[in-house]
Amino acid sequence: MTTPTAPRLGTALARLLVLAAALLGTLLAGAAPASAHAALTGSDPKDGAVVATAPKEVGLTFSEQVAMSPDSIRVLDPSGRRADTGEIIDLCSGAVVKYGVALRAGLPDGTYTVAWQTVSADSHPIAGAFTFSIGAPSATTVALPEQAAGGGIVGALYGIARYLSYAGFAVLVGGGAFVLLCWPRGASVRPVQQTVVRGWLTLTGATLVMLLLRGPYTGSGKLADAFDLAGLQAVLQTKTGAALTSRLLLLGAAALFVAVLFGAYARRTDPKERKDLTFGLGLGGTVVAAGIAGTWALAEHASTGIQTGIAMPVDILHLLAVAAWLGGLTTLLVALYRAPSVERAAVERFSRVAFASVAVLVATGIYQSWRQVGSWSALTGTRYGQLLLVKIGLMGVLVGIAWISRRWTRRLAERTAGADTGTERGTEPDPGPEPEPDADEEELQDQDPQEAPDAARAAQLARQRAAMATARRKKARDADPERTGLRRSVLTEAAVAVVLLAVTTVLTSTEPGRTEEEAARTGGPTAGSAAVPDRPVDIRLPFDTGGVDGKGVVRLSLDPGRTGANALHLYVDRPNGKPLDVPEIKVNLTLEEKGVGPLPVAPDRIQTGHWSASGVQLPLPGEWRIQVTVRTSEIDQTTIEKNVKIG
Repeated sequence: MTTPTAPRLGTALARLLVLAAALLGTLLAGAAPASAHAALTGSDPKDGAVVATAPKEVGLTFSEQVAMSPDSIRVLDPSGRRADTGEIIDLCSGAVVKYGVALRAGLPDGTYTVAWQTVSADSHPIAGAFTFSIGAPSATTVALPEQAAGGGIVGALYGIARYLSYAGFAVLVGGGAFVLLCWPRGASVRPVQQTVVRGWLTLTGATLVMLLLRGPYTGSGKLADAFDLAGLQAVLQTKTGAALTSRLLLLGAAALFVAVLFGAYARRTDPKERKDLTFGLGLGGTVVAAGIAGTWALAEHASTGIQTGIAMPVDILHLLAVAAWLGGLTTLLVALYRAPSVERAAVERFSRVAFASVAVLVATGIYQSWRQVGSWSALTGTRYGQLLLVKIGLMGVLVGIAWISRRWTRRLAERTAGADTGTERGTEPDPGPEPEPDADEEELQDQDPQEAPDAARAAQLARQRAAMATARRKKARDADPERTGLRRSVLTEAAVAVVLLAVTTVLTSTEPGRTEEEAARTGGPTAGSAAVPDRPVDIRLPFDTGGVDGKGVVRLSLDPGRTGANALHLYVDRPNGKPLDVPEIKVNLTLEEKGVGPLPVAPDRIQTGHWSASGVQLPLPGEWRIQVTVRTSEIDQTTIEKNVKIG
């Protein structure tokens, strides 16, 4: 039993695709530059620190492993010249991820800028900068680029290519699975062939674009560097470059699969031969599809963090389930609108495949959510968690629409079964009145075959017949509410799937909630607290009391920065870096988790802008809150605070 369908996409399809494209554009345009899995958790010297003599090297500590290049860390003197030797030093020890760069000898006093840029283990670029001073702070002419790592036009193009690669993978794998599992006759249907081939072309083209853009995406940010052969060679030596290259090789095998599917398989008529070929294509296609999915799992979030041995196979299963559902849905949509007919059994089989895919998605999604989020607070308090909630909501909407599609399929099956039963009892279904040919058709039919018709007249009659055929098919379609309802529900599913895929793409380039919270707890950039040091704690506290000479910065140093007795030094600077004398400055230390404090400290004035106190006791380790009260006049004062980890 076949189902007649409309030959082309209607206005409803156009409206929904425009809406989906608008939602996708809004989502991608509002997406921040990619945050990364790794975070800077400490530096030596600290940001804003003033050291008496020039250090031999500058060290950076990260929360996760990173890939370093000769220019990953640059130290610039006040005039903007390189003050480092360009030699990256591996200072990693055990679980500590630390890299440094050696400084040149004989550096003069002044403020130095440390600019760093690297790539985290999950393939996303990260960058930052801070300053420290030798002897005393000074003016600096260093101007750092405002563009974030992975941003700009290169970042936008790379993000679009990432989205297209996911979409192409879903259509390629899901379309092939739809033909093999649900609708073998679709292998000979041209619109279905075109859809799967376009999925292959999209994935291949997007992969090539990502490979070319990878160098500027993680480095200079300049589009012209996409064709730098030296940069491309460097990319090929990275984990991401190897994954993209492997994907291209696997796409070669996928091209062979597509050629056999739409060639030898489509032409087979012998049931046994077709069954054997179906088994071979299914086995080989699954291996190739899993391999392509593995190029994402081996290079992105699944390859870092906890339980990577479990996370990578789970990620591959998740991607295959997404492709089977959304790619099969896309192919079904094209078949419903473009193919001459689609068997009811094919729609029912896809409904079962989609149900199994959703079950796999739920199971793997729960594990991935636990692994990447880790806590309820991260689910609502981090960007990754918030995007995950949006994805879950869209999944719920998509499942609801799929349930409606299943109802339309069931109604169509019941009505078709009833018609088949009536036929068996000898009651032929009424096909309806045959359309009467118009005068032009009669004229062409009555024409003498030996008489060559006028070319223009024949073309006009051919156009009229095509228009009438289209009108008859549209009339038949509109008169069938079950089939019309199925088309509309599948079309709505596809539109929601476009937005869902966009959210998934943004998720893959966003720092997981678990690592963001861990970075905060260890004093990363999101915490507002200093890192646990094995050397003095140095922090900067800007203040503004609102009065005359009321703005400045308090630089606090706690030596050795551990439990027991510590020496406290306070430096008060004007906004221009010159020392500022204030009438009074006080410090309170509190360890709230243990109920200790506040412990008051009254430092002594040493010289202009410099106060100190010795023997400051910190009895217990933990996260201490340091409160500094600065009074700049009889009535103008303010209290500023920051948390620091004390080991």
